[in-house]
Amino acid sequence: MRLRHIEVFHAVYTSGSITGAARLLNVSQPSISKVLAHAEQQLGFTLFHRHKGKIVPTREAEQLIDHVTEAYRNVNELRRISMNLGSAETGVVRIAMAPALGIDVIPAAIASYLREHPGTVFEIETLHQHQIVRALRELRVDFGVVFSPPVTHGIVIDHLATAEFVAITNEMQDLENKAKLTLEDLDGMRFINLNTRSPLGQLLATRIGACDIQLKTVANVETYLMAKALVAHGAGVALIDEITARSSGHDNVIARYLDPPLQFDISILHTTSDPVSILSQRFINHLKTEINAFLHEPLTV
Repeated sequence: MRLRHIEVFHAVYTSGSITGAARLLNVSQPSISKVLAHAEQQLGFTLFHRHKGKIVPTREAEQLIDHVTEAYRNVNELRRISMNLGSAETGVVRIAMAPALGIDVIPAAIASYLREHPGTVFEIETLHQHQIVRALRELRVDFGVVFSPPVTHGIVIDHLATAEFVAITNEMQDLENKAKLTLEDLDGMRFINLNTRSPLGQLLATRIGACDIQLKTVANVETYLMAKALVAHGAGVALIDEITARSSGHDNVIARYLDPPLQFDISILHTTSDPVSILSQRFINHLKTEINAFLHEPLTV
């Protein structure tokens, strides 16, 4: 039986008449009769006969109805899922992100998205970049959000926003209230350094290495959140991403842009074999707007 045959047979059986079936399917009675006749011709037996002006299922129809009802339910479920996917109003978004992005900006974007799309569910992981690539390849997440990712086989990189490094100091440190700082302004100061295993750590090390300055490294850290905490407690100064600098916590930390600026990309990662779904793409579009708005807020100087 074709799909249309199943729909018409189910409608006639459940409504008990050609008229009722036409009303259920919003078509004409002749259309119902024509499809029904075609179904019977293909099957090689009659599905209904008339008795005292009523449509009565044949024995063969009674044997078919349970299977047809199950198929009809499955078709309706398929339609419902397809509509949900197409409208991107419900479903699960599985996202992995760099730890800095999980402090404020992405949680805020998720919260604002849920106010508009309450049927969405998020599964969230905060991972380092190599772990995000592994999660993508293992199909644990739909996409990742990272800083300045290197070109990686089988991974698609989509630009989301551009951000900058900033210098952060404790409010008790005297740097003449400069709006921007050069690396030379930090010469000789105690320095909290990010290890060079991350792309941003490598970018920063290259910039520092090109300058004739002596930074007194007092700590090497894995995350910029730890660097910010150390600065807040007076351990030294640090150069961190502006996402972490702008995120909540440690109000006694002052952030200033660098002169000249040191920029990096915020990017979306997904695998070449697993394109981003409509639902995920809708959230990514929302996230792009939220991140760019976040980056345009004034720094605490």
